[in-house]
Amino acid sequence: MKYVAMIYGNQAKWDSFPAEAWPEALARQEAFNEKYRQTGELLGAYGLADAAAAMLVRRKDGAPAVTDGPYLETKEYLASFYLLDCESEERAQRIAADMPFADVEPVELWPILHESAADL
Repeated sequence: MKYVAMIYGNQAKWDSFPAEAWPEALARQEAFNEKYRQTGELLGAYGLADAAAAMLVRRKDGAPAVTDGPYLETKEYLASFYLLDCESEERAQRIAADMPFADVEPVELWPILHESAADL
């Protein structure tokens, strides 16, 4: 079963993190990523740009109509997401709990119900 694990953040949170702590934090995250890539359970890990770079795209008269985003007015925004492929829900929960900062920040875990065929 596939899952999306999502981490939320905001600019104030990133700004409050000491600059000298970033290298170790990034190394811990990369170690997590490598651990689960090797098991085949981590299909992808993606860090997103700051919310100021987000945009909303709609269609108007058959063409893209783009405005600033994100859609929700919120302090927290989606900062990164991970695509997992696990044998069970419990395994996905264990992997999410193993994320480096899961002891201080929650990881949102969503089962993926279906996906498009890869040969389309």
